[in-house]
Amino acid sequence: MPSTLTYPGVYIEEVPSGVRAISGVATSIAAFIGWAARGPADRAQLVQSWTDFERRFGGLNRQSLLGYAVQQFFTNGGQQAYVVRLHAGDADTATVSVPSADAGTSLDFSASSPGEWANQYAVAIRRRTDDPTRFRLTVVEVNAAGDETPVESFENLSLDSLDRRFVETVVNELSQFVRVQVNGPSTTPPLDTASPSPLLGSDTPGDDGTVLDPDTAGFEAALEAGGGNGGVNLLERVDLFNLLSVPGQTTPAVVAQLQAFCRRQRAFYIADCAESDDFNSLMGGPDGAITGADGVNAAYYFPWVLAPDPLQENRPRAFPPSGFVAGLFARTDTTRGVWKAPAGTEASVSGASGLTEVLTDLENGTLNIQAINCLRRFNVYGNVVWGARTLAGHDDRGSEWKYVPVRRIALYIEESLYRGTQWVVFEPNDEKLWSQIRLNIGAFMQGLFRQGAFQGTSPRDAYFVKCDSDTTTQADIDRGIVNIHVGFAPLKPAEFVVLRIQQIAGQAES
Repeated sequence: MPSTLTYPGVYIEEVPSGVRAISGVATSIAAFIGWAARGPADRAQLVQSWTDFERRFGGLNRQSLLGYAVQQFFTNGGQQAYVVRLHAGDADTATVSVPSADAGTSLDFSASSPGEWANQYAVAIRRRTDDPTRFRLTVVEVNAAGDETPVESFENLSLDSLDRRFVETVVNELSQFVRVQVNGPSTTPPLDTASPSPLLGSDTPGDDGTVLDPDTAGFEAALEAGGGNGGVNLLERVDLFNLLSVPGQTTPAVVAQLQAFCRRQRAFYIADCAESDDFNSLMGGPDGAITGADGVNAAYYFPWVLAPDPLQENRPRAFPPSGFVAGLFARTDTTRGVWKAPAGTEASVSGASGLTEVLTDLENGTLNIQAINCLRRFNVYGNVVWGARTLAGHDDRGSEWKYVPVRRIALYIEESLYRGTQWVVFEPNDEKLWSQIRLNIGAFMQGLFRQGAFQGTSPRDAYFVKCDSDTTTQADIDRGIVNIHVGFAPLKPAEFVVLRIQQIAGQAES
């Protein structure tokens, strides 16, 4: 009630409803890992279009499947992706040192990441005429003819570490191309650089080092990155990603590690078959190393996809399916929902000219029951994904996570509720809290039910939310625990459609 009642009359007080809306998280933010000749290597970089990827990572490269997979993702309906660039330990970072006007001090520049890409860039310095303690730093791109094109410029920089425009602070935070360190005591900037500007590689040229092909020891080492400071571990610093693709990676032990990583992150791994795989080699099913407990968070696709290669005059080239499939996941999530299987006649593969192997219905059936999702070519629908099982989807296993959409909607609900119930922490653990929890989670689940995400004709048949003295005992309360039970009846895809047709014998009129 109002804190002070002094005059006769009507007092108005706004009372909180207790409803904290739970928003569903995104479901199709992809992550791609692979070798690239340029781009940031110290973080997972968000790209929101193919043009964005070209600007940051240089576009397609015939030596790597990464760029092609990202392009195929966006072509098939993807909208957001994180890219983790791998490089070998023998890759070199371009550097150049520019001396200060005072002896004993220099600006030591290095490229923002290793690779030959930096050898075509230069730095130029121009001091202010009205204040010689400040200067402009310009990063320029230098073509083969020596022509310079400015790509970045930073004004009013200073060598004084206490200045708000200290060169290290500004450039290292904002530049996409260079990093800089001031060595020496002087705060006097360098003299204006002559034309042409000194190349970043004038002291140490950049070098790509060994190209890392999937299924090699070097690639695996870069992927693990010493156990926690790089590689796939960079994705742990990403707020949210849902899908993971390492194009062309087929080593069972590595795939198993990636599956386990995805399970910890509540993400889903899209596994590629080997380019050399055919029906006969896969009749026994995927390698047992990737069909274990973590297989519930992964799906396996076969065969590779033929598509025009812009770097080879658009001649067809075989590509792993994961980039195409990740895009199809995103497109299906947008048009139908995460509870719809990313397969069927609607799951056409854009940008594909064919498949490396054309399967018959019987061959498809042999592989399907062993949790291998096949891509098929049909005369009417073209190239489509024709399977929706997780790697735990072998018929003999009988897993509750047999189907991709069932597992993915569970991950979606888990992540959404995890983020949407953070307010519960440190609240008084009593019936008032429990009723608020039931109200908020119930509203979220009801919204999914109304969108058609669950089985059942009524909410009672489709889901339940339980949080009361039955789920949270006094012993739990004493230990600071509140238990919330949420159940749902998932939609399962109509994988087998059976038509029973009976001929009715004609009856003679009486």
